[in-house]
Amino acid sequence: MTIVPAVDVFRAPMRARDRELPPGAGAAFGLAHGVVGIGDALAAVPASLDEAVAQQGGKAGRMLERFASLDDGVFVWTRDADGWFHLGRVCGPWRYDDGAAARAVGIHHVRPAEWLDEPVAPDAVPAAVADTFARGGRNLQRIRGVEERTLELWDAAARDA
Repeated sequence: MTIVPAVDVFRAPMRARDRELPPGAGAAFGLAHGVVGIGDALAAVPASLDEAVAQQGGKAGRMLERFASLDDGVFVWTRDADGWFHLGRVCGPWRYDDGAAARAVGIHHVRPAEWLDEPVAPDAVPAAVADTFARGGRNLQRIRGVEERTLELWDAAARDA
């Protein structure tokens, strides 16, 4: 029996709700800037997470709180414009990004992320990861049952580096 460390895994499509951009635009931003993020620009740049949550309100505010409270070390999967998957790990606190690149893709709520240097081919990712992206959607979503394979891919890349 294999014991898998209790590390959560999430789908992070990085697709803003308020604009239609080509698939992978938000992922390209996240990979280029070493972040993982979710969208929704705020009326004013918040001074704190509490202020950001208050500005968001309702369901969006709860989703922001959930994103900001992810433990450092959780895995995140995203998919680029060519359909390749990228595996990363959250490695720092929430911040609001109002820079030009964030505004262009609508991804403002970000966390630092360490991304593997190379993408993972679609046929190498756990099936449930591919399935969550195939269903579409723009929300950060936990993916269950993929922890062991995700950790194997991460560890293999670390050994090859």
